[in-house]
Amino acid sequence: MTEPRRLQAIPGGRAERPPRQPVDLPEPLWREVLGGRLRMLRNEKRETLAETAERAGISPQYLSEVERGRKEPSSEMIAALAGALGTSLGALTEQVADDLRARRHPVATRRPGTAPTVLLRAA
Repeated sequence: MTEPRRLQAIPGGRAERPPRQPVDLPEPLWREVLGGRLRMLRNEKRETLAETAERAGISPQYLSEVERGRKEPSSEMIAALAGALGTSLGALTEQVADDLRARRHPVATRRPGTAPTVLLRAA
C-alpha cells in the first residue's frame, strides 16, 4: 500500500494572506437616514404619500424625494413632516440619530438581552 499524497499549500493561497481588516463603511448621509425614517413612520400609519403630504402642506412628489434621500428638507419642513406623522421634531431627530449610530456600530447599539445575529456560510 502506498501512502496517500499530502496536500501542499499553493503559493499565494489562504495560508499566506493577511487576515482581513474590518471595512469601515462610509458614513450615511443625514438626508438618506431621515428619509428612511420618515417612510417607516408613514408606512406604520398605513398612509399614502398624498395623505401625509397634504397634512404637511407639501406635494407628494416632494415627500417622495425626501423619503428617497434626494432632497435636503429645511428644518421647518422636517418639523411639518414630523407633526404630520404624529411625532415631534425632537423625537424624530433622536430616532434618526439612533439609526445613524446603529449603521455605524451595529453591535454597540443592540438592545440589552438580545442575541447577535449569526450568519453561517456553507463550505
